[in-house]
Formats: sequence, C-alpha cells, structure tokens
Amino acid sequence: MPDLADILVQRHDTIRTALERMNHSGRTILLLVDGRGCLQRTVTDGDLRRFLLSNQNLTEVLNHDLGGLGSSTPKTVRSGTAGEAVLELMNRHGIDQVPVLDAEGRPTNVHLRRDLDQPILLSTPHLAEHERDFVEQAFRTNWIAPIGPNVDAFESELASKVGMGHAAALSSGTAAIHLGLHLLGVEPGDRVFCSSFTFVATANPIRYLGAEPVFIDSEPETWNMSPAALSRALAAADAEGRLPKVVVPVGLYGQSPDMEPIIDLCHRYDVPILEDAAESLGATYRGRSAGTFGRLGIYSFNGNKIITTSGGGMLVGDDPELIERARFLATQSRESAGHYEHRETGFNYRMSNILAGIGRGQLEVLDERVRQRRAVFQRYVEALDGLKGLDWMPEPAAFHSTRWLTAMTIDPSRFGGTAEDLIGRLAEARIEARRVWKPMHRQPLFDGAAYWPHHDGQSVSDQLFEIGVCLPSGSNLDLAQQGRVVERILEGAPPAEKTWSSSTLSLG
Repeated sequence: MPDLADILVQRHDTIRTALERMNHSGRTILLLVDGRGCLQRTVTDGDLRRFLLSNQNLTEVLNHDLGGLGSSTPKTVRSGTAGEAVLELMNRHGIDQVPVLDAEGRPTNVHLRRDLDQPILLSTPHLAEHERDFVEQAFRTNWIAPIGPNVDAFESELASKVGMGHAAALSSGTAAIHLGLHLLGVEPGDRVFCSSFTFVATANPIRYLGAEPVFIDSEPETWNMSPAALSRALAAADAEGRLPKVVVPVGLYGQSPDMEPIIDLCHRYDVPILEDAAESLGATYRGRSAGTFGRLGIYSFNGNKIITTSGGGMLVGDDPELIERARFLATQSRESAGHYEHRETGFNYRMSNILAGIGRGQLEVLDERVRQRRAVFQRYVEALDGLKGLDWMPEPAAFHSTRWLTAMTIDPSRFGGTAEDLIGRLAEARIEARRVWKPMHRQPLFDGAAYWPHHDGQSVSDQLFEIGVCLPSGSNLDLAQQGRVVERILEGAPPAEKTWSSSTLSLG
C-alpha cells in the first residue's frame, strides 16, 4: 500500500486537495484526522462525488474545506484483528475498506477487501524488470521460432550460473528427462532407478522409452533419495545381473539430495546419474549447484518454479558432444543438408526464442528469488513457533535450500487435525495448500513396480505423504497475504506457547 501519510487529510484541507490525494495515492479512500492524528471519519470517492454533484459552482466547491462533508462514524478495527473478522465487518456493512486504529485511535493501516478476499495461490510467476526487453528484442529481429540469439544466450548464461560446461534449452523439464535418459542409452527392457517421492514427470519418460522404473524411497534427513535404500537396491540388482541403466535422484521443494553417498554408490556399480533438479535450481550442496552432480542434469521453468519461462526446461552437462546431440534430437533430428533429411527419430523439444528471452530476464534475479523464498519460509517458522504438532522440512548442514515451497508435516494427535483438515480449512479461506507428492510406487500408473524403502519396515515417503503439506510460498507473497495464511492455520489449532499477531511478520 502507499505511505499512510498519502491518504491522511484534515478538515481545513479542500475538496481539490482531497481529489489530488486520491489521484496520487491510487486509493478510493482518505482518512480524515484531527490535530492529534486521531481518525474522525473516512472520505471515499463516493463522498466527494456526491458533494460535487450537490453544488452548482464547481470552482467554489473545489475550494471548499472538508468540513462541509459533515460527520460520519467510520467502521474501524484495532491492530491485530483477524482478517476473517475484518472481512465479516465489510460484508455486514457493504464496504470494501476498513481503517486500522491503534489504542489512541490513530490510523495505522487500511484493510482492503481485495487483499483479504483474493485467492492466495501456492506459487505464482514473479516477473522482474528485463524480461520484456529480451522479448521485444526477439520481436524486433523477427526471431520468434525455436532457436535464435536468446536461446543461445540463455543456454550459456544458465550453464555459467550453475557451473556446468554446456546446456540445451528445451520445451519442458519432462523433455529434458526424456532426452537425458535417451542419451544415456536407456532402451526397452532396461531398468531405471528413480526417486519415488517426486512428481510423475520424473518417471513418465522412463515409460516413454519402454524401460522399467524401480522406485527408491526417501530419507528423513533430506526427504530425497535414500542412500541406504539405493545401496540395497543396487546390491540386489548386481547379484541378479540386472543393474539399472541410469539412476535418477530428485531434489524436492528446492533442496538437493545427499549426493556424495549416491555418487559413491553409482560409481561403485558404474551406473550414470541423471539428476532431476526441476524443483531445486538455485540450491547448493557442499557449495556446488544442485543439478550438476550427474552425467547430466535437468531444470524446469514451469510457471510455478522459482524462475519461469511459462513453460520450458534445460538439460545441462559437461560433455559437449552429449549436449550437442540433445540439440540435434530436440530439433526433429534434422540432418545438415539443403533439404529436410532425417535418418533417426527426433523430437520437437526446442525452446522458442521468445521464451528464452523471458528466461534470461528471470535468470538475472534468481539469487533474489532464492532470498525471497527463504524469507517466506522463515516468516512461517517465526509466526508459528510453538504451535504443537507442526515440523518443517529439514535442511541439514552443507545444504542450502531455496525453499521453493515451504513444506511441513503435521502430527494429527498433537495438532488437532490432519493434513487434509488443514488444507480444507485453508481452502475455505481461498488459500491454496497442497499435500506433498504422492509417491510413485503408490500411483495406479505404476502398479506392480519394484520399490525399495529406506529401511525394512520404514517407508519414509509413505509417512511424508500422509502428514506433509505445502504452504503458499511465492517470492511475491506479501505480508498481508502471509498473515492471512498464518491466521487460518492458527484457527482451531491447539494454543501455541507464543502469542502471534500480524506485527510478528516482517520483511526479514
């Protein structure tokens, strides 16, 4: 909102001054205060319009002071009033704006209906300053279709950002996984070991190639692939003489897997790694970027990701021949000839020059977006401190998560409700929250696929699915919106050891 001083007026101010204040602030309400700063009444655009229409001489009325509006008892609330109570007051009186007063009656804020009633989504796109410049450059030069200067630049800029030698910009993260598996030699009948606790896009490309997914559980320390489960699965596969062609560990919710033991295991059995970092661009593990630990790595730029091209992905690697072949396959495997020549099956997987322009602008603010998402997470932690039965996705030492989504677990016996109960309560207030990923080994699509739990009798991903919740986490989530989420979580929950109020939230 604008500075509160921009919408404060006094009785000696003129109608003209009031109109100018409204125009400058972009608001449809002013707060008329006395000499001590205490609220006397609200002045709306409707009040001014009616006063103007009731007078014949426009010049005279514009210079009339605001005392001519008469008195009116404003509908107000005190600082700390819950958003639902404010909204109920608005509905009862048919108003859209309510001033907030301190104990002395001085205005400190103004609640707007649009802030209290608009949907709060899980993770929305957050554009920066220069995306339009790159896109307009594409229009000016008529580089619209796949390939072009923005594509080349986006590939080199992202590769440099994460510390990889080469990158291929593609139409989606799923396309990047498909090409990555293909380039690493996956064929019909092969096995691919894959994290079970992930989105289905990780596993679908295994089936595209006619291969067999084998799902590996998570570990409680990172929520990502369990080295203990992977060790047992690889040993059993080796004894059977059917080692996997590729291992695909996934970095969930902005955090890398514990890659060192995974790399050691895969090196021991000579199995390449395709690292799915679709959700963890910007994260680091032991000082190195997520997505750079395998023979190949992938990122996603879907609309809800930490940076977005609206839809798109990237395949990265240090082997220039593999990445060049990825570009070739992604462009319908068109041979170098004066006509359209094709000797093998290809794919229409290249990113457009326009979307790559958006990606270049987004990449410029990646570090800022990481800071903003981590700040959102920290505000939740501080505002909900002491609430019984609630725990956060862990972040071990040597890991630096982006907190792409703020993920937590709920103990129903202590919290007083289940994950589904909380999601339903948030939905009633037009707040989007979601269960964490349903593990792939529980999906009907993969019924019968092999699964290796963290330990015998302990399936971490199953436990997380039953109690895990993702909260609104966008880097453009403002304090008022996050306050609504916190208030709704606290409603009906057991009393916390620490009292919360909206002043608890800060930009951090």
